[in-house]
Formats: sequence, structure tokens, C-alpha cells
Amino acid sequence: MMPLLEKEKEEKTELADRIASSQIWRSIFRHGFDDTQRNRVLQMTAGFLLHTRPIKVWTHGIRLRYTWGAGGLTFLMFAVACITGVILMFYYRPVTEYAYADMKYLKFDIPFGMFMRNMHRWSAHAMVLLVLVHMLRVFLTGSYKKPREFNWVIGVCLLTLTLLLSFTGYLLPWDQLSMWAVTVGTNMARATPFLGHEGPFSEFVPFISPRYDARSLLLGGTIVAQGTLLRFYVLHCIVLPIFTIWFVMVHFYRIRKDGGISGPNKALEPPATPIAKETVEGSATPEPAAVKPTAEPKKEGEEPAQEQKQDCKDSEGRPE
Repeated sequence: MMPLLEKEKEEKTELADRIASSQIWRSIFRHGFDDTQRNRVLQMTAGFLLHTRPIKVWTHGIRLRYTWGAGGLTFLMFAVACITGVILMFYYRPVTEYAYADMKYLKFDIPFGMFMRNMHRWSAHAMVLLVLVHMLRVFLTGSYKKPREFNWVIGVCLLTLTLLLSFTGYLLPWDQLSMWAVTVGTNMARATPFLGHEGPFSEFVPFISPRYDARSLLLGGTIVAQGTLLRFYVLHCIVLPIFTIWFVMVHFYRIRKDGGISGPNKALEPPATPIAKETVEGSATPEPAAVKPTAEPKKEGEEPAQEQKQDCKDSEGRPE
């Protein structure tokens, strides 16, 4: 029985070696599978998806108690919102006559339609919460300091885009809650300095009026109507996601270029334990620290000892 198993194992090994040494296999996989440092690096650099990830990461960068995982979870929620949003676009029409009816149709008639809409909604809420938690963690650990100041600014831009995504998506159901919430939100744009017709210094801008100011730019008119719904739909589904994806790419790129996730402050870490050395019995005992010799106490009536200096002379007897 055992010789048959060994023979079968040898045949499988020989078949695997033959496949791995074929031209087709080597044209796809250009390195071996031995667990060596070189192959680990090649697997990261030669892979289509893995080449964007770092070859090595700091130990503190994978500790949940240090990073809280908030940055990765924020990106995950953004990916979920994008995927579910694309699915919702198949059943939604940004027209005032059909927007609310499409939401009802999606909720009651489409299989898993309500599930998809709730996934989109709750992932958006979680994204707002997690991006705030992530920025709190970055602030508490001092990760915004040199050389990561620029990446902190990118993070603030991503926070602004996240809030804008939530605000523009709030109008799309086209119900009473969303309509009046957007009405209140856009009314605040009237008080924008220079750009709002009720804001300070608006009298210095000649073309600013109730018809042409920051509020009318958002609404596409003077009231929340068809133009507003279409503008918010384009902003929510096309413009803002493109900018968000671009800033996320820059954010991840700067993390790599700045040396990965910033580590904890070395000055706050506990002192290292003494280096242990092995005794004859094999047990490890801590090596005692070096003791600085102290001067012997001076005896009473004795002059302090002085170093004897030997004069060096050259061949002619003169001191050097």
C-alpha cells in the first residue's frame, strides 16, 4: 500500500514540475514559488493588482489598536456605495415626474431593491462617520506632521467631498423631506461672501443678484425644481465620484511615498529590556549593565594622585 502511495505522489510531483516548466506557464508566472525573500518581492512587483501595494509594511501599520482600521473601512464603504449606486442607476430617472415613483417601484417591486437602496444609504452614513473617526485617529497620533502635511490636506479635501456626496444624494428620492432639506441647505448659499446676494461684500460684485448668485448656481434657477434635481444627480453620480477617486489615489500614493503609516512616538515607548545571554545550563539571564568606576576615597593626609607624564624627546634631546 505504501509503495503505491509513494509512486502516486511522485507522479503528481513530476506532473506539477512538467506544468511549471512549460512555456505557457512560464510566460504567465515568471518566478518560482519557493518561500524566499526574492520570490516574495517578485510576487508583489510582477502582479497586476499586487504591484500597487507595498512590499513590506511596518508592524504598527497592521495593529488594529493603533490604526483602528478607519481608513480602510472608509474606502470599503465608498466602494460599497459606488457598486450599489451603479445598480440603483438602472432603475432611477432624474425627472421630477418619475423620481419619487421610481423610488417606490424600487422599494416594493424590484427584487432586493429595498436591500440595495438601504445598503447604499447605510454605507454612505458609515462613510461619513468613519472618515471623521479616521481623521481623529490621525490627529491623536500626530500623523499630520512632517513629512505628511500635504496628505493631511488631501484628507481634508476628501472629507469635504464626502459631505458633498451625502448632500447631493439627499435630494434624489424627491420626497418632502429631501426637497425641504435641500431648500434650507441652499438658502445658506445666499449669505456667501461676495457670491451670495445677501452675503457681505456682494455689493462690490456687479453681476450678483437673486437670479445669479451661489444659490441659483446650485439650484439651476430660483427654486428647487427640475434643474436642481438634474444638477444634483450629475454631481452625485459623475462629478463628485470622479474627484473622490482621484483624491483617494493621491492619498494612497502619498502614504507610500511618505514611508507608510506613521509610527508611535519613540520617546513614549517603554525602555528596552536588557539583552539576555545564555548561561552554561542554557537558561537566559539578563546581562548586568555596565557600572562606571568611581574614584577611591582619598585617605586623610594623602595628596591626590596625579598622572605621570612621560616627556617624549627626539633624537637630539629636544622635547617634541
